[in-house]
Amino acid sequence: MAPDDSERTANDPATAVRELTTDAEWDAAVPLLGQLWSDADPAFIRSWRGEDDYRLFGLYVTDGGVDDADGADGANGTNGTNGTNGTNGDPDTLVGVVGVSVHRILHHRRHAWVHDLVVDEPRRSSGFGAELLAFVERWADERDCEYVALANRLDNEDALSFYEAEGMERWGYVVEREL
Repeated sequence: MAPDDSERTANDPATAVRELTTDAEWDAAVPLLGQLWSDADPAFIRSWRGEDDYRLFGLYVTDGGVDDADGADGANGTNGTNGTNGTNGDPDTLVGVVGVSVHRILHHRRHAWVHDLVVDEPRRSSGFGAELLAFVERWADERDCEYVALANRLDNEDALSFYEAEGMERWGYVVEREL
């Protein structure tokens, strides 16, 4: 999970969160998800679209700008065509994604589980991670969830610090065995 500990201000570009439902939107999100899951094959990441109850949301900068040098190499999460995200030719730039689902497992209470939260590397520490997490909290509250939960890799102290700075608390450990 990507850290992002800065606050956004009124001078920052406008943003919007949208659910990613089309092939083109998912294609634009795969490189971002690949920054988090660097060992995952892009085809495997795309397969998550078919998982029951998994929802993927994208955070877009809606000012029409791109901030990489030439605006066409796709490094900022766009598809590399004049800063469009591949959906309807909108001049929006995909800067982060969050994958969530609703469950009743931890504490046996209804909660939103964050599977993935990543902000494009050049855009980190700009407040986008906090904005995505705040979106998840509103989304979860609208679905009568009692809390938001996630797992954090043991070696990702920066992300853990970010989540704790955002008011999340360590609760326990996730233990697993590969089958």
